[in-house]
Amino acid sequence: MNIIKNASVKNLALFSLTWPIFIEILLRMLLGNVDTIMLSRYSDNAVASVGVSNQIITMIIVLYSVVSSGATVLISQYLGAQRKEKASEVAGASLTLSLLFGLILSLILVVMGRGILKAMNVPDELMGDSLQFLRIVGGMSFIQALIAAVSAIIRSHGNTRVSMYVAVGMNILNVIGNSFFVFGLAGAPILGVTGVAISTTFSQTAGLIVMLVLMVKHLKLKISLGYIFPIPKEALRNILKIGIPSAAEGMVYNISQLAITYIINMIGTTALTTKVYAWNIMWFVMLFGIAIGQGTQIINGHYIGAGENDKAYKTCLRSLKIALLVSLGMAALIAALSKPLMGIFTKDPAIISLGSSLLLLTLFLETGRAFNVVINNSLRAAGDAKFPVYMGVLSMLGVSVTLSYVLGISFDMGLIGIWIALSVDEWIRGLIMLWRWRSRVWEKMSFVKNEKLQKAA
Repeated sequence: MNIIKNASVKNLALFSLTWPIFIEILLRMLLGNVDTIMLSRYSDNAVASVGVSNQIITMIIVLYSVVSSGATVLISQYLGAQRKEKASEVAGASLTLSLLFGLILSLILVVMGRGILKAMNVPDELMGDSLQFLRIVGGMSFIQALIAAVSAIIRSHGNTRVSMYVAVGMNILNVIGNSFFVFGLAGAPILGVTGVAISTTFSQTAGLIVMLVLMVKHLKLKISLGYIFPIPKEALRNILKIGIPSAAEGMVYNISQLAITYIINMIGTTALTTKVYAWNIMWFVMLFGIAIGQGTQIINGHYIGAGENDKAYKTCLRSLKIALLVSLGMAALIAALSKPLMGIFTKDPAIISLGSSLLLLTLFLETGRAFNVVINNSLRAAGDAKFPVYMGVLSMLGVSVTLSYVLGISFDMGLIGIWIALSVDEWIRGLIMLWRWRSRVWEKMSFVKNEKLQKAA
């Protein structure tokens, strides 16, 4: 039986699409955590070096989502409209664009790596290892660009398990590689940070090869040379039309978080430490909403491509209710277990007490976030990608950052005030996104529908 099935995505239950996405995202998080844990046995400086370089690589990966986000929406719509040739055209264009984009950014990291690290004020004792990791993993980051593109193509066909299986395999290979090069297993040379970089790159390369083989063997895509080079202008334009706003929204969020971290640093080290621990615990609540949102995007992309807008409308609202219930339930569980969970990271009673209060406020923060992760993905699936960016700039920077400073610093409410500010931002944006979805203005933005109108004219 084929791993990649050709069943209609519209007939698949939301759960069957979302649980593999949840596991995949979780495993990707663990990939970095495993490196940190294993390197901590080798050297604290090694952990710090990799952490600094990974901040840069993470920002680069956000940029790679320009192509994968646009490809997911377009392929889903074309498959929903039974236009497999156009889906194949977008798939070929996305692979070429990801490779070119990835090679350019990878080269920049190799050539300008030292300058970038100096601009970040990386200490001299960390510079050597940080630069080595950045040049190896960052220099091969085009592999991650291709993984994102291939994953988008496969997911758009309704199979989210392939990426999950590959993530499992990559984690296993990475642990084995680290065991050889960090701990000297079987007499292998102990290479520290260089060894971790090699095992990370090797596991990613192996994952990409497996995904490419599965895509070519099992998907009924006919990617001709003309779809790869030169890149079809229409496909390129439409990919960027969705992808650039999607990536911009992620960049705005990261910028707002950096600004809020700066504000937290003004409060003190205890506040920053508490924030890190509480945020790590909260991630498990966030992941459920993110997975539901991405699964809904795939389903609604097919519905909108098929012109079944009423079904898309109802699917989004139904997914929102599920995300709200799941987020509320998980947040309540975490709040009830807040002290034991915080106790995993620290024994400091002040941090545990403050962290427990933050996890209680997560009930409001994560339910507000559920609106944004579900509805934003559905708006994107319909082609309405710019509106969430405009609201993100206004609310994430205008409300979240500004209110964090006012409540946290001016009103001396500390982290409690900042968590309230974050919650207000999520709820304001979320309710506006709900209004946008209910207005149904997105029905005019389908790529498939607009192409038909242009041909008719």
